[in-house]
Amino acid sequence: MAIRLNIAALGGAGMTSARTRSRLVERLKTQGICHAGVLAAMAEVPRHGFIDEALAHKAYDDVSLPIGFGQTISQPYIVARMTELAMGATQHEKVLEIGTGCGYQTTVLALLFKTVYSVERIGGLYKATRERLNVLGVHNARLRHADGSKGLAEAAPYDVIIITAAAPILPEDMLPQLKEGGRLIFPVGDAEQELHQIERTSEGFIETRLEKVNFVPLLPGVA
Repeated sequence: MAIRLNIAALGGAGMTSARTRSRLVERLKTQGICHAGVLAAMAEVPRHGFIDEALAHKAYDDVSLPIGFGQTISQPYIVARMTELAMGATQHEKVLEIGTGCGYQTTVLALLFKTVYSVERIGGLYKATRERLNVLGVHNARLRHADGSKGLAEAAPYDVIIITAAAPILPEDMLPQLKEGGRLIFPVGDAEQELHQIERTSEGFIETRLEKVNFVPLLPGVA
């Protein structure tokens, strides 16, 4: 893995016992996650450290949970699924995440990619997550407080772009920011949402529709 996490710095050591992590990994396997690196990363990242202490008892359940500011931390399966799709890209040097949130997905990606760029539009979340990742030792993540609805052209091109909020239409502005062999993984839709993947090949872009999902909406601007 690219980095070593300082898990002890987050406290709550009992929540990251071998048994707890083993149950999470075994459940992900039954749900179809099979990439060894992804499973190892999901076992390593202490999900309880990214949510309010009052919800810690639900940290390793397969549910999304509130993280404040009207946002949620995605269920472990969705994080693992999107990460596994990301690992199908040709290279794993640089990934862009749109919607840092609490930093859980960011940290999973940081264990598997050389550099993670992550954009968060909500200032309160950005500040809290920047501090959390610093404490945890996630030093290969480059966080930005900005409008990520059009990507982050300044650091392009990327091997992978992951969007953790649902756009009503295909985010076409991000396609030129992909390297050849790269992947854009994103939920699309309003009331009904679906996970899509777009691969950039030498002959153009290939879009694949995957499965039904439920994300907060992708919004422009900063807050």
